Amino acid sequence: MRNRIIILSLFLATLSSCSCNPENIAKFAFKGMEAMMGEGFMPSEEIRMLGKFQGMNVNLSKSTANDSTTSTIFLKLENGDPLVLGNQPEVLARKCAELYLRDFEKAEDYQQITVQFIQTDPTNPENVAMQEYLFDTKDF
Repeated sequence: MRNRIIILSLFLATLSSCSCNPENIAKFAFKGMEAMMGEGFMPSEEIRMLGKFQGMNVNLSKSTANDSTTSTIFLKLENGDPLVLGNQPEVLARKCAELYLRDFEKAEDYQQITVQFIQTDPTNPENVAMQEYLFDTKDF
């Protein structure tokens, strides 16, 4: 136990003493998450650029009810360009779903993908609007 504390202390001292680039640390964390969840788990920059989204998030859900399992990918895209979103958002949602499913190596394990466009008011963060589109993954 004492050896673990010493090793942890040395690791933390080494990490805190280096002048690392925060972007590199974030990339390292995302690589670790993708190694655990599957390649392509984090949405690509291509998706971000489609709607000029400021934030992206993915949640995976598997639920069982009445002896049937439903598995869904929730792709949350935040604060996109209103001009892009206002012009046929369902087409944009389908394109985002298609790109995500193309890149995510474990996409075949899921039956549905839900794309959510979330817009928050910059002056009042409690004021939120959301559009949601549900697709079957077998359609892609």
